[in-house]
Amino acid sequence: MLNIAAQEQLLPGDTLQTKWDFAQEAGYGAIELRAKGDFHFASRLDELKQAKKDGVVMPTVCVEMLHFFGAFDDDLRRDALDQMKSQLTVIAEIGGLGAQTPASYGMFSRRLPPFEPPRTEEEDREILLAGLTELGEHARREGVTLFLEPLNRYEDHMINRLEQAADLIRTVGLDSVKIGIDSYHMNIEERDPASAIVAHADVIGHAQVSDSNRFQPGAGHLDWPAWLAALHTIGYDGHLAAECRLTGDPVEAVRSIPAFLRRSGA
Repeated sequence: MLNIAAQEQLLPGDTLQTKWDFAQEAGYGAIELRAKGDFHFASRLDELKQAKKDGVVMPTVCVEMLHFFGAFDDDLRRDALDQMKSQLTVIAEIGGLGAQTPASYGMFSRRLPPFEPPRTEEEDREILLAGLTELGEHARREGVTLFLEPLNRYEDHMINRLEQAADLIRTVGLDSVKIGIDSYHMNIEERDPASAIVAHADVIGHAQVSDSNRFQPGAGHLDWPAWLAALHTIGYDGHLAAECRLTGDPVEAVRSIPAFLRRSGA
């Protein structure tokens, strides 16, 4: 049985409790939270604790910040690390599993002008290993996991494929750092997404889903039976968190996701 979650912004309703009522009726088993910068997620702690008390299942949080731990600027990088540590602490306080983040988003792409980033690959690697170690040690102390998300080449110049994330994670050597895979980015970057999942099974900790065009699963051309079969092969028992845009009627679109994924994974 697939464990399917929806990110909170996709669900109709003004409160997490109302969103949870809809989510359960639509076939979801959890809500994935979103965390903005400026310690906004920590300011929601009372709201999140009440939602947990009311039975809302919230295992994971995905960042929604303007800069990340791979930033070129030292101050922005320090702020991103502090924000992520706060988010890891908050998700731990409500009994969650962990937080997902890319190394950067929209900061630079070697596929677009000016093509050459201001840091060398060696400097990038040093920055990434230091950040992952700091965040991973904090996550370990809190009893949760940091999920590192590879993004496509147009959104991040450092970590695009599972093998790149896996290399960094294995070098860091902390069980509290895993890969958070995303079907959309894998569709762009992986030669064989299913094989990539199997090859790096030991460091996969979370999964987000959207189709090849970033819309809801079923609205594009991604090979869902193969992708889901690979997760089944490796014994993945975590959530599939819908992180997508919606085409068509938004309520019906988000309602369609659990049934589509279960049919595709049967």
